[in-house]
Amino acid sequence: MELILVRHGLPVRSQETSDPPLDDEGHEQARKVAAALARETIHAVYASTMRRAIQTAEPFAAAAGKTITTQSGIVEFDRNSGSYVPLEQLKREDYAAWTRFVANGRDPGSLESFRDTVVETLEGIIKDNPGRRVAVFCHGGVINVWTSYVLDIAPKLFFEPQYTSVHRYLCAGTGQRNLFSLNDIAHLKG
Repeated sequence: MELILVRHGLPVRSQETSDPPLDDEGHEQARKVAAALARETIHAVYASTMRRAIQTAEPFAAAAGKTITTQSGIVEFDRNSGSYVPLEQLKREDYAAWTRFVANGRDPGSLESFRDTVVETLEGIIKDNPGRRVAVFCHGGVINVWTSYVLDIAPKLFFEPQYTSVHRYLCAGTGQRNLFSLNDIAHLKG
């Protein structure tokens, strides 16, 4: 089966919640990725339970006539932080804090636990969809730890998935997981 992970669109920066909605640019990004995905057959649509992921999935699900199935096991690792600062902004504003964060998540060892939850959830989606193409709207941390799992490396935040970037994995019934492509943002160009 083909597992397609899509990072959410740009959300509103918030000091009040770690679950903010998309901003206007994020909604436009969601429409663009929906149009790109509409050119292929996708059998099922999943999303994190967080607003930014659901709002990113909605334009595609509506156009494709699909129901969004939400999964709490693919929410972002900072879901309980009480605020949302995009990592790209944190990197520009406080590089030392960003460096600590990408090395350990919120706490030492937290990325291993987070990865275990993500892997269990995505493996369940794979098991439930043999031979199908599935789109999963989620988060940069989810994409990083799943990719590190597929590549058999320690869980880390080792690359920056762009907003509404598309990441593809081929997942065999035998358990073999292959990376097909990362960070595709062609739909955002031009």
